[in-house]
Amino acid sequence: MATGSGKTFTAISFIYRLIKFAGARRVLFLVDRGNLGRQTKKEFDQYVSPYNNFKFGEEYIVQHLTSNNLDKSARVVICTIQRMYSMLRGSELPEEDDERSTEGSEALFKDAPPIEYNPAIPIESFDIIVTDEAHRSIYKLWRQVLEYFDAHLIGLTATPNKQTFGFFNQNLVMEYGHEQAVADGVNVNYDVYRIRTEVTEAGATVEAGYWVQMLDRDTRKRSDWQLDEDFDYDPAELDRSVQTPDQIRTVVRTIRDRWQAEMFPQRTELPKTLVFAKDDNHAEAIVQIIREEFGRGNEFAQKITYRSTGDTPENLIRAFRSSYYPRIAVTVDMVATGTDIKPVEIVVFLRSVKSRSFFEQMKGRGVRVIPRADLRAVNPGEHVVKDHFVIVDAVGVCERDKTDSRPMDQKKAVPFDKLLQAVALGNVEPEVLSSVAARLARLERDITDADKAKVVEASGGHDLKSLARGIVNALRANAPDADALQQALIAATRPLADPALRNLLLQLRQKADQIIDIVTQDNLIEAGFSAAATERAKSLVQTFEAFIAQHKDEITALQILYNRPVKAPLRFEDIKALADTLHAPPHLFDESALWQAYAALDKSKVKRE
Repeated sequence: MATGSGKTFTAISFIYRLIKFAGARRVLFLVDRGNLGRQTKKEFDQYVSPYNNFKFGEEYIVQHLTSNNLDKSARVVICTIQRMYSMLRGSELPEEDDERSTEGSEALFKDAPPIEYNPAIPIESFDIIVTDEAHRSIYKLWRQVLEYFDAHLIGLTATPNKQTFGFFNQNLVMEYGHEQAVADGVNVNYDVYRIRTEVTEAGATVEAGYWVQMLDRDTRKRSDWQLDEDFDYDPAELDRSVQTPDQIRTVVRTIRDRWQAEMFPQRTELPKTLVFAKDDNHAEAIVQIIREEFGRGNEFAQKITYRSTGDTPENLIRAFRSSYYPRIAVTVDMVATGTDIKPVEIVVFLRSVKSRSFFEQMKGRGVRVIPRADLRAVNPGEHVVKDHFVIVDAVGVCERDKTDSRPMDQKKAVPFDKLLQAVALGNVEPEVLSSVAARLARLERDITDADKAKVVEASGGHDLKSLARGIVNALRANAPDADALQQALIAATRPLADPALRNLLLQLRQKADQIIDIVTQDNLIEAGFSAAATERAKSLVQTFEAFIAQHKDEITALQILYNRPVKAPLRFEDIKALADTLHAPPHLFDESALWQAYAALDKSKVKRE
């Protein structure tokens, strides 16, 4: 089902019927992030039975598992797949690991550690398993969780890929796509507004003799550095090894100056806007520049990532969803999938994405419909309505080919956090552990003595060198059998099971300097709706004008408008008949969409009061 078209509500509806009428004793609802579990629990709590008007929780116990204590009386258990995996293996999962998506971790397991029978959780514990986001996080390592139980399996996804269809033996129960959802008024459509700048398209060169800045990613401390030779960088390096503030500023200024004139001419306040950044440091820079350019205080724009400072990410998401401020939220991937924020009407891409599924999920943050009263609660104006959303593409992400999945064949390409997460989940494969050992040894050479002391304290007496050496020695040990080797590897990696140590290692790894190009001045090349959006607008206007010309002698209101004396009144009944005809199939004309179409083609035809 299309993103935002009600997968969770549909699932709760059939779960309710399966329990009430089909004899299902217990249902397991699997997600892959803690905040998605909380969101699902909230939807269960709000569900009202169509048969007796009781809420779901008033009839049946719904448990959201945040520990290993399974409520035997619960009829529905909501749980992350990583927590259920740990429970079946008889281990505790730190709360921090419940919050991070498992996507990508399973690919690091060449031979997934088998789950053996756990008498505390029998295979008949659940009759039905519903796995959300079934295009990810149910393969290889996690597949065992689904296959452990003697239960019927139902997958939910907006973006199935070949692997999804293969896993479910091509058994597509039902399909409800974006176009159908838009036609039914369940989703809203979107237009693409493209921004091109010189630096985004071609990179830049800073000539020798100019000064740039070096940023310590951990402390945010900056130091000046004069170039001995020309420094060239291409667009792929932007906001990773190089940051160009004026490139971000040019994009932000373009949005600031044009959102009302070209995107939402009927609005007086910037609609809720979600910005996707490359990483946490990039998000930090974007937030700072947005605050400077809009000049509306810190509450206007907030960063929502796993490393958000101040308030918790959960509270920031809640405020973005239901409060007037923030108007702009900048995230990396925390709000990219699953998280339901209906008021979002502008989605800005300042990062590129290679995965088709991930891109569709990110786009889907804007498709959700919202009741007018709820939208007006966070937007000023009497006539505010969400009938479409705008994708602001500042990196060409909508124009690039994408694949169904991201290859993870080479361990060099695997992010450090995914390697550490895999080890924490019990991965003791030589390729993974040797990569971890190499990166620990490299990190030991790059950090200060003060940072080394932090590692020793967080790890219970181990420094990076001893951690790396312990892994290498275990890999080289002449163990009598495979079980003894595995136990030696588990012992060598045991300190990495602590999420506090892993977080510290990731923070230290990110301290590598980033170059800040304060010399290059970026210039806007082009900003406007994409060709496809313009063609849609042209087609809508042409169809509407043809409809008017064809029916001007048939519909009473049109007859009066075309032929009436200047002061002749229009009756409400005639206007109502015209509105009903416009809204009827096959055209389903929408007044706001028509305004937007005319504005996209010719702003002079659209005048704000």
